[in-house]
Amino acid sequence: MAIKFQFNKTSLNDLNKQLKIRQRALPTLKNKESALRAEVKRAKDKAKELEKHLEQKMRDFDYMVSLWGEFEHNLISVEDVKLNIIKIAGVRIPVLQEVIFKVKDYSLFARPFWYPEGVQILKELASIGIESIFYSEKMRLLDHARKKTTQKVNLYEKVQIPGYETAIRKIKRFMEDEENLAKSSMKIVKTRQQNMEVEA
Repeated sequence: MAIKFQFNKTSLNDLNKQLKIRQRALPTLKNKESALRAEVKRAKDKAKELEKHLEQKMRDFDYMVSLWGEFEHNLISVEDVKLNIIKIAGVRIPVLQEVIFKVKDYSLFARPFWYPEGVQILKELASIGIESIFYSEKMRLLDHARKKTTQKVNLYEKVQIPGYETAIRKIKRFMEDEENLAKSSMKIVKTRQQNMEVEA
């Protein structure tokens, strides 16, 4: 990124301000990046843990596979998922509060004795699955924010800060050279005047 500047004090002051803003913001951005990186890892680990837990639960109920054929598939459904929003390092993240299920009325006498337990099992499995999806989404959102923060850190650290420092150095050198030329010109003029006064 080419930084536009002019060889004068106003431009030098503007560049110094911009440089200081970026130098002050850089540590904060780095902290945000590391916090997001840690949160992404936590969310990823939790999502994997929930997936394993779901697989284990499903294996635990393998003995009931033959019974599920008798189960009404539309007996239970997810009616609502209650969410809360929290901010993690400035990123808004949905958090699962509660899964609300709708269970159709059924006759306990006309259905097999294990139906109530089957309903509870399905609620538990669905809750774990939905929570796993939420953690995967949390991981995706946090990772996206982390990537954007990393890009900004790299932009400041590798492009803008060195660019501003180089521009400031060029302006200072130019101004020093101008000042030295002015002093040299004044010395030459002064020397000529003194020589002219001596001759006169």
